[in-house]
Formats: sequence, C-alpha cells, structure tokens
Amino acid sequence: MNEITCECGHVNPEGTVLCESCGKPIEKNQHIDGNDQKSLLNMRYDGSARRSQTYNRTFIDKIWNFFSSVKVGVTLIFITVVASAIGTIFPQEMYIPQNVDPATHYLDQYGIAGQIYYQLGFHDLFSSWWYMLLIAMIGISIIIASIDRFFPLYKTLKKQKPKRHELFMKKQRVFGQTEAEEVDVEKFKSNLKKQRFKVYEQDGHLLAEKNRFSRWGPYINHIGLIIFLLGALLRFVPAFYVDEFIWVREGETALISGTEGEYYIENKSFTLETYDKDNPEDAKFKEALENQAGAIPKTFRTDAVIYERKNQGVTGAEPELEEIKEGTSTMNNPLKFEEFALYQASYQLNEFNEMTFKIHDKGDEDTTYGEFTVDLSNPRASYELESGYRVEVANYFPEYEMDEGEPVSVSKYPRNPAFVFNVFPPGESEPETSFLGIGANIAASEDNQYKLGLVNFDVRDVTGLTVKKDHTLGIISVGGAIFMFGVIIGMYWNHRRIWLQPRENGVWIAGHTNKNWYALRMDIDKALDGTNIESPIDQYEMKS
Repeated sequence: MNEITCECGHVNPEGTVLCESCGKPIEKNQHIDGNDQKSLLNMRYDGSARRSQTYNRTFIDKIWNFFSSVKVGVTLIFITVVASAIGTIFPQEMYIPQNVDPATHYLDQYGIAGQIYYQLGFHDLFSSWWYMLLIAMIGISIIIASIDRFFPLYKTLKKQKPKRHELFMKKQRVFGQTEAEEVDVEKFKSNLKKQRFKVYEQDGHLLAEKNRFSRWGPYINHIGLIIFLLGALLRFVPAFYVDEFIWVREGETALISGTEGEYYIENKSFTLETYDKDNPEDAKFKEALENQAGAIPKTFRTDAVIYERKNQGVTGAEPELEEIKEGTSTMNNPLKFEEFALYQASYQLNEFNEMTFKIHDKGDEDTTYGEFTVDLSNPRASYELESGYRVEVANYFPEYEMDEGEPVSVSKYPRNPAFVFNVFPPGESEPETSFLGIGANIAASEDNQYKLGLVNFDVRDVTGLTVKKDHTLGIISVGGAIFMFGVIIGMYWNHRRIWLQPRENGVWIAGHTNKNWYALRMDIDKALDGTNIESPIDQYEMKS
C-alpha cells in the first residue's frame, strides 16, 4: 500500500484528502511520496493548515480568502500608491487660495489637465471616500492575512517534535547522512548550546532551535501598519484632527474654526516687516533685493487674544467670553492654547473696512445733502440722513468683477467693493438708482438728479491663520516605531532549526532556516566539530 507524506512530515494512507496531523488538504500541497525524491519541502508555514486553504464554501469564506491573498494586498497598495502620486501632480484644494472657486482655479492655472484633475476628484484626493475605502481595505487585508497565517504557524511552532518522519528529514534543503559506529551526540548537543541553541530530545532524536522570535517580525510589521493606518483614518475625525483656516481682521473677534464654537480670537494688531536693502542687517541680501520688484516680506506677526465661551450650551445667547491667553503668532512660532495651535499662514493688507459717501447734485460735486458710512463687513439695509434723504443698499458686491456684462462678487471679502444704491429724496417714493464702485460711478438713468460720491474710506489688515489640532501624530509615530521594530527583527535575525535522527548505522542530520542558509551551515559545521558526524549538503545547490 502506497503512502502519502504531507509537508508537515506526517505519513498518511493512500487516498487521504486531509492530512491526519495538520488537517491541510494534501492535494493542495507540494506533497511528497515514496516515488518523489527530488522536491524539497515548502516550510514557509511549516505545513500548517490555513483557513483560506481549507474553507471555500460560504460567502464569508470567499471574502476571507480574497483579503487573505498577498496578491490582493499588494494590488491594493499599488493602486493607493499610484493614486497618491497622481494626487501630488497639482496642489490639493486645501493649498489653493481660499477665495477662489476650485472648478475655475484648476482650469485657469493648469489648463485642460487641471480640469480633468478636478473632475476626477483628485483635487481633494486624501479626503475622498474612495481613497479612504482603499486605506480601509488595505487595513482589512493586513488583518485577515495576518490572522490567516499567524495562528496556524504559532500552533505548529509551539508544538514542534524532535522526532520527525524520515521523508521530512530527506526533504529538507540541508540534509546529510553519516554512517559510523560511534558519533559523539553529547558533544554535538554541547556545541549547539554554546551557540545559544535550545535543544529538545525525544527518544534519542534531537531538535536544536534558536531565534524563533524572528518569525514574528512580519506580523509585528503588520501590527505597526494597522496602527499607522488607524492613525491616518482618525485624521478625518474632528476629535482627533483639525486643520482649518480663518481670516481675522484687525480689531475683530471671530470664532476659531474647528473648535465646536468653544474658542474665539481677537486680532489686536497685525505687523508686516519687509526686507530693506538700506538696512545694515539686510545688506547681505542687497543684490537679490535689487532684482526683485516690490517689497519682500521678512516676517509677519499677529498679536491676538484667545477667549473661551462660557455659555456654549445656551442656544441663541450672545457669547460670554473669558480671556484665557494673550500671545503672538509668527511664521514659525504658532500661538498655542489648550490642544490647538494657530499658525501664521497668510495676510491681506489694506482691506477696505468702511466707506463714507455723500449725496450731491449731479452736475455740482460741491453740493451735499448729507453723508453716510457703510460698514463693509456688515452693511445696513438702509441709511436715514438728517436732511430727510434715505439710501437703500439694493445690492452689494464685496469683491466685484464683471462677468458677461453683469457685476458679480468672487468672494465675500471687501477687497474691491461695489454697490447698487437707491436714493429716495424727501417725500419721494420712487428712488434714483446708481451703481458705485472703485473707478465706477454709473447712474441707472440720465434723468437722475442726484449723484453719490466717495468722501473717505478706512482700511485694515487681515491675518490668515491655520488652526491645527493633531492627536493622531502619536498614534502614527507608535505605528511607525512598531513597524521598524518588526523590520529589524525580520532583517537581523533568522529562525534556525537543526534535527538529528539516530539510525542503526549512524545518524541523519537536517537543517532549515527562513533565510541566510550560509550562516545555518556555518552553525552546523561548528556544532559538528569533534563529533565524528559528517557535514550535510545543500540539496538546493546540488539540484541547481
């Protein structure tokens, strides 16, 4: 009767489907029998039966087998890397100016390639649902592949037996036979222990092993990657990560974005310093400064006060603010408070704050029927003048441009304000309409009797601050450290095993390692010193 030997070394009767020892399907193994003396054992998982190789019936089994595949994991990583590379071709949406429409920005700046880039969603790649899905699938693949391999391998390595079948010995890559009346097995054991091998015995059979822990290096890598990916995914949870941008005008108190309405900032003042070629401190940059048109910023600073809202839970109530910190934010030194940091990121000089207008006769600018001042951040709907005149703001364009002959506003910030005013003379119900902006003063009708003129205006500087909170950095760092620890274990140590089997006329010796076969053979040669046992051969090299 023929016998079939599994990779684990167990001899099964002919016709056996599952190994009686490890439970692994024999037809899926590179199994060996008495007529196959050339193939070597695949010892990657020590013949252990993995779930993905034994179950393929239910829908859950198929999902498990899909994600446990190394090819699937590598493919997911490849797709993610390619997508990430494409996402760096043009700047992400968070890095383009805040006051522009992304749809037009990418087309204007990068042409048709930019438009395609935007329409495919690469402008906001790292926040897109499908990119997050890829990251999640990689994490799932790592977890399932690790579980599928770790527990069977752990059980096999934990219960290793020194006594192995003779075909198991013959099919090891390093194998040798010694025919001699006397061999010094005790000397062999002593030499192994000097090399820090752990020696196990069973009925005269020996197993010497060291550096088993190195087999867990890849799984430690997986743990590190999972923690790293978890940290990356948590960046989309506001409790762990905030990356917002706010504009705050001088003298203004504004809500700090991303703080859930808890914190406010008051911009006390904004200061911009530029390089001066006549300044002795900047003299070393004189040549470069002369080649540049306009002023070059040297540093900019925001002096601010941070407030905490005390009545946050009261809906509709005016915020009750309590000062918690006063400080300065510069380019490389953020203003930190609680778990947040404010980084100086941008600025806008001389933004319009208020504009004062007067009403006068159309043909005589020296006449006046009263003045009114418009707060450009919060303009009123109408203004009553002491002379009885009333002015209504029919339309307001904070930053106006002409689009196909019509005025539009490209942002909500008063950088180029324009108005449509309705002027009601005393006792009149029909207004005179005028369009008024920088460099534009147009009456809606030639019959208009009155005209509006700009008397004065006030400007102020605006600071742009990035609001940061990052509780994921520690998680990502821990994941990276664990990953590197696994890499070190897997690279600088290797699992080595040596078996010795007594025979009637001598001994057999076999060895296996997961890498660095030369070092294993050196260990064996040192252990054989003075034992009268012949050195084994590398059957792979002989076969080659």
